Amino acid sequence: MNMLGKRRMSVIGVVALLCCQTVAEAQPVAYPAKGQSPEKQQQDQGACASWAKQQTGVDPAAVAATPPPPSGPAVGGGERVGGAARGAAGGAVIGAIAGDAGKGAAIGAAAGTMGGGMRARQNQRNAQANAQTQKQNAMGAFNQAYSACMSGRGYTMH
Repeated sequence: MNMLGKRRMSVIGVVALLCCQTVAEAQPVAYPAKGQSPEKQQQDQGACASWAKQQTGVDPAAVAATPPPPSGPAVGGGERVGGAARGAAGGAVIGAIAGDAGKGAAIGAAAGTMGGGMRARQNQRNAQANAQTQKQNAMGAFNQAYSACMSGRGYTMH
């Protein structure tokens, strides 16, 4: 797949991730189906939230506060350095055949650094997507348990 195709796939993935994130983070809404008072509903919501946390091990406040994976220039430095080293070695070999190993190593190092940077960015995107999926799965389990509890107490869930 060419670079343009990869970028399109990345953009499509980010858009899909944002759409799914909004849906997955939506809290279930409870409607009193048996004439429960607002005070009773608040009491039931607290009890069901506590029960869902106990059953799933998921604390929605902790999930929401979980920071995203680190990003920036420090992340991926290993891929860039490794790419530069591999590129320099390959460039030196090709340069030696052509008659100038130093120039070949410099060109290879530059190309390897760029390739390593691309790998670093892809690895970071993958880590962010994985972290988001884990958050969605955790909140999905919590919301399912919470909804089951509230339904059992006579609420209609949406």
